[in-house]
Amino acid sequence: MRKVIIKTGTEEDFFKRGRKVAKLADLGAHLTDERIISFEDPADLLRLLTTARLALFRAIKERPGSITDMAERLHRDRSAVKRDVDELEKVGLVRVEPKTLPGHGRMKEVSVAANQFRLEAQLA
Repeated sequence: MRKVIIKTGTEEDFFKRGRKVAKLADLGAHLTDERIISFEDPADLLRLLTTARLALFRAIKERPGSITDMAERLHRDRSAVKRDVDELEKVGLVRVEPKTLPGHGRMKEVSVAANQFRLEAQLA
């Protein structure tokens, strides 16, 4: 799996990284298997990574499972966990994949999208 970096940065930082990756690709160099999620405003980053969502992420990393399973393990309302899973999936921190259960239907399994998760914040 890949590494996910969540950080603050400017628009110029974003384009600088893009130019660097494009040059490496043009040279046929190996590109690292990482995803960078960048926020210009640290407040936006903090709105994404609430205490409840970090606890949910850790629970998913410890043992992937259904949204209902996560809600029961964390003693939270299922609809609140679903909203948090949707937000984490939207930015690429978790995956939600349909899974067939032997003998009795299907479920959506939630798992982490990366083995490593790094948080960086720079306040100017």
